[in-house]
Amino acid sequence: MQNRVLFGQSYYLRFDAKLWAEQQPYPPLGTLYAAAHLRAFGFEVGLFDAMLASSEQAWAETIDRVRPRFAILYEDNFNYLTKMCLLRMREAAFTMLGMAKARGCTTLVCSSDASDHPEAYLQAGADYVLLGEGEATLAELMTSLRDGGPLTPPDIQSLAFFDETGRLVQSPRRKVLKDLDALPLPAWDLVDIEQYRAVWQQHGRFALNMATSRGCPYHCNWCAKPIWGQRYHARSPEHVVEEIALLTRIARPDYLWFMDDMFGVNPGWIARFADALEAASLKISFKCLNRADLLLRDGDIEALARAGCDIVWMGVESGSQKILDAMDKGTRVEEIIETARRLKQHGIRSGFFLQFGYPGEEEADIRKTFDLVRRCRPDEIGASVTYPLPGTKFYDMVKAQLGTKQNWVDSDDLDMMYQGPFTTDFYRVLHRILHKEHRSQKAIDAWRRLLQSPQRPGRGHARHAAALLYHQTTLPFARLQLRRLARAPHKQSVEALQGALTPEAAATPTPH
Repeated sequence: MQNRVLFGQSYYLRFDAKLWAEQQPYPPLGTLYAAAHLRAFGFEVGLFDAMLASSEQAWAETIDRVRPRFAILYEDNFNYLTKMCLLRMREAAFTMLGMAKARGCTTLVCSSDASDHPEAYLQAGADYVLLGEGEATLAELMTSLRDGGPLTPPDIQSLAFFDETGRLVQSPRRKVLKDLDALPLPAWDLVDIEQYRAVWQQHGRFALNMATSRGCPYHCNWCAKPIWGQRYHARSPEHVVEEIALLTRIARPDYLWFMDDMFGVNPGWIARFADALEAASLKISFKCLNRADLLLRDGDIEALARAGCDIVWMGVESGSQKILDAMDKGTRVEEIIETARRLKQHGIRSGFFLQFGYPGEEEADIRKTFDLVRRCRPDEIGASVTYPLPGTKFYDMVKAQLGTKQNWVDSDDLDMMYQGPFTTDFYRVLHRILHKEHRSQKAIDAWRRLLQSPQRPGRGHARHAAALLYHQTTLPFARLQLRRLARAPHKQSVEALQGALTPEAAATPTPH
């Protein structure tokens, strides 16, 4: 028991109804990195994977079976949902900490939410909170607790704990890791791969997740960065291909999701990645996230196609240049249109992340976003409302309006939480209309392709016809409801925000 460590995380897919229905689970990548790193220091590590677990009780049963000395909730900081700090998952973390403490474990936590609110996690039962990026802090703290000295908790950077008087202590933050190739590959051997495969194969291709970088060097003023700050560091393409080869050998995925905040920021990285895949005779389909302006660099889209990219998701946010500039986004609407065109030209699908409710947004700005979607015809869309997170300019502007609820319960909540341009109900209906329009257009496009081919209609086309009929008959009522909600009495919103940066500065990454 001396060196026995149980890693866990508090994101339970079952607690998020929308995503549970989609059945697209991914192993906790950040947790696997931490487990591999600590194992290199001689610790015996195990994994409790909450992603497909039934409840917190499964965590307690695992502790009873494994009997670890240390219980570590190390959240998957590559998963954007952990940065949103959903209330249901925070409650799960608090429950899990209590269970571990009741069984005599020394407890540690590393997460975006814990970095923002260390005292709350310490009060819930954590002995230590790792602030920001956790691997180096984790190794120093754990070796100190196991061996005694030379470092003690007060000497270790990026750590929060209560001292003997009950006072909260937070040590200075350490710099983030630069040489990501020096980290061991994730501890994939701890994952029940077949459990994930069985879920995915019920509806499609078996997908696994990877990360080629950490952080984002851009300046969107609503985006929180509690783990890596304003820094960006990337693995070498060759190191990434080494992991793809490992996964291909041990897990045989059909598809990969690169979870980076931003894929291939460094000039020439994507081309080198495509070259390394070809040199290793590897070919696998994947999706990634990127910016519209970055993808217009010479050769990047061509290299993505060569590497096997299936779809690129972009943080489009809005079709209104006024809103993009207020967000310090640094992209132009014209760049979004051109990037979508070029992706389609090279056989790569596009996905648009859209955001409504930013201060100063008017009905005219919403119409511009809808017009952009109609013009570009992205293959997939995701829509949300602006979400206030600590540490952002946006949060500072609206925090006086926040009540007791400052986080969504789950990913389908869509509560404004601050006084937005329109009511929460307005944006929930708007979200529904956007998806109905998009699905209707996809059904129409599918039928047009059928008419241009000799293929006979099948079940898939019948589903398209049924979807088109349903959305077209329900859209008028939804639009009528939206017009009524737009006129509903509403408190004055915060005033329109002005971007702190020029568009040129916002489009220039922080040096890294």
